[in-house]
Amino acid sequence: MRMSEIFRLVILNLSQNKFKVFLTSTGIVVGTATIMLVIAIGSGGKKEVAEQFKNLNAGSVDISYDYNGSSSFGPGQDQGRGFGGGPSGGDFSGGSMPDMGVGFPTGGMEGFPGMQQMNMEKIVLSTEDMDALTEEIEEIADATISYTTKQETEGGSLEEAVTYTIAGVKENYGELSNLTMAIGDFLTQDNDTYKERTCVLGYQVAKEMFDSVLDAYDAIIYIDNRSYVVNGVLSEMGTVSSGISPDEAIFIPYQTGIKYITGKEISPTITVVAGEVDQVDMVMERVQAVLGDLYGDRVEFTISDAGSKMEAASKSNETLTLLLIAMAVIVFIVGGIGIMNVLFVSVKERTNEIGILKAIGCDQKNILMEFLLEASCISLIGAVLGVLVSLGITPILESFSVRVELSLWGAALSLIFGVLTGTVFGFYPAYKASRLVPVAALSAE
Repeated sequence: MRMSEIFRLVILNLSQNKFKVFLTSTGIVVGTATIMLVIAIGSGGKKEVAEQFKNLNAGSVDISYDYNGSSSFGPGQDQGRGFGGGPSGGDFSGGSMPDMGVGFPTGGMEGFPGMQQMNMEKIVLSTEDMDALTEEIEEIADATISYTTKQETEGGSLEEAVTYTIAGVKENYGELSNLTMAIGDFLTQDNDTYKERTCVLGYQVAKEMFDSVLDAYDAIIYIDNRSYVVNGVLSEMGTVSSGISPDEAIFIPYQTGIKYITGKEISPTITVVAGEVDQVDMVMERVQAVLGDLYGDRVEFTISDAGSKMEAASKSNETLTLLLIAMAVIVFIVGGIGIMNVLFVSVKERTNEIGILKAIGCDQKNILMEFLLEASCISLIGAVLGVLVSLGITPILESFSVRVELSLWGAALSLIFGVLTGTVFGFYPAYKASRLVPVAALSAE
């Protein structure tokens, strides 16, 4: 029998059993859609991780003090929040904003005889601590300090005050965080020294307040009822793992924030950058030692490096992808078993037909090819429908803030998996059909 005749028989059989074909392909539809979405979500997750940490310097280390209420130094008040300084910035690297606890203000650089007392002032990491670390640890290439708070802000086209994250930063914060300017300049040393009321807006803040970046530049905004000149606007950076980004923050000089907004009740984060990535562990150990000399060994600081954050985020994404792949494999197996069962039934129902085909000269290869092509066509139909289903589901997933990156190769791979599943599971029923004895097949009821 010629191949064209086999194809004609396959099409005839499938067209006469449309509903059965649709039901049989359901498992393949679900499996293909799952595979395509797994690839898309995996790709989206990788890009999300890359974007979250694109401002992260792999050699950066964050140092902060978290007060959990169990310290022997007495209670503190949660009036300031830490700001992930520069390149690592805790959850807000390169402009990230971590959840910091409450700190205790420093008592200077020379020893702390009153440190063991039960009642004392709060510990707050200071610029002096940052300078001490850079002086004592030669492996540190650069350092910065920052903090965050929340304040009502007015200006531009806003009809009422909106609460934004205000970040008090040093002039080198932008460089260490790889922040880029859409317009204007970042804060300077003079802005900090003279406590000038100037600021840099995140991209989203500028859009919300002024509708455009150009309108925001050199405009006046009001933070806590005090006027600030917009010195510049950052380029759009994207979200980070904490859900906060430089786009949604307002940057002001470090000392300006202390003078006009927070007072000394802050909980800053010091970020130091190791000269070489392989020196990060050594820097972390030495930071702990230097802070132990300054504050005493009983005081525990939170010290975290950017590399571990990136690795943890990547592993989480990989774990999610593996779980989704496992689900897709299970669905494909179930779909393949469904095709196998239907083909077994089809062989039973068409035993006489198989006997007639063999009687008129069709050999085992022709019969095997016919049933195998039927299985492949059923799975192909299911795979195509699965791809279409995944395209329809994508907007729903994106509405739940799931990043989905669809691709042509993902669709092609899903189709290949779907067809292979039907072909593999359809082989045994096709083989059984090809092995039927013509006389027995013709006499079957």
